[in-house]
Amino acid sequence: MENDKEKFKKQFIDRLINHSISIINLTGEMPNQSKFWPIKDQIIRSATSIGANVVEAKSSSSKKDYIHFFEIALKSANETEYWLLILEKMNIPIQNFLKENNEISCILATSLLTLKNKK
Repeated sequence: MENDKEKFKKQFIDRLINHSISIINLTGEMPNQSKFWPIKDQIIRSATSIGANVVEAKSSSSKKDYIHFFEIALKSANETEYWLLILEKMNIPIQNFLKENNEISCILATSLLTLKNKK
């Protein structure tokens, strides 16, 4: 039987996958205008990088390496927020995506604080 910690980890990874898929779907709904092309590319890269780095952290060879992957994931979440805010300024509705991204950022930041404070 899995413990609560393992259950949370699995649920969080599932949440990251769903967030990536939501962002990919959002880009598919955006107008097919050249001004959106670089934004679509960048937001897909940054959003999918969040989950990819969290999953990659599972095979880390050290605690330092594990923390490093979580730091990259948080940076990717921050970059995703940046692209979402640009889309908002371009009148693309992104509030639900921004809310989910902010919650993910908070979880990552809290996890990093916990990891760095463990001896």
